[in-house]
Amino acid sequence: MKALVSLTLAAAAFTVAVPASAQFAKNEDAVKYRQSALFVMGQHFGRLGAMANDKAPYDAKAAVESADIVAAMSKLPWAGFVPGADSPKAKPEIWKDAAKFKEASEKLQTESVKLAAAAKVGNVAALKAAFGPAAGTCKGCHDDFRAK
Repeated sequence: MKALVSLTLAAAAFTVAVPASAQFAKNEDAVKYRQSALFVMGQHFGRLGAMANDKAPYDAKAAVESADIVAAMSKLPWAGFVPGADSPKAKPEIWKDAAKFKEASEKLQTESVKLAAAAKVGNVAALKAAFGPAAGTCKGCHDDFRAK
């Protein structure tokens, strides 16, 4: 049931991602939008990390569901990074070096698709192999663009 709710949430969020940036009435709305997308993605990424790092039992079905959600959600937050939508968590480098930030977001999306494909293989070794590079994209972006 939780997976169905998560998938429904991801699908709903995905359908509004493209027009979302034009719909932010206030900069605070853009911040909430991107933080919400990143939160959902992070929750599912954390589940995958627990399995990949042997901190939780490997569950092939749960891995596929979470990886698919991560891949879908990885497309969403970027619409919420609009000029003026600053937050204490976002470094000004996001706007100062927009090309590097865009590249980081694209790397996350690419690695998330690879992670979802690896999860579908159905074994923990494939998940572990894809999790490291995907986690590296998160770390790299946080190091460069997220305030501590």
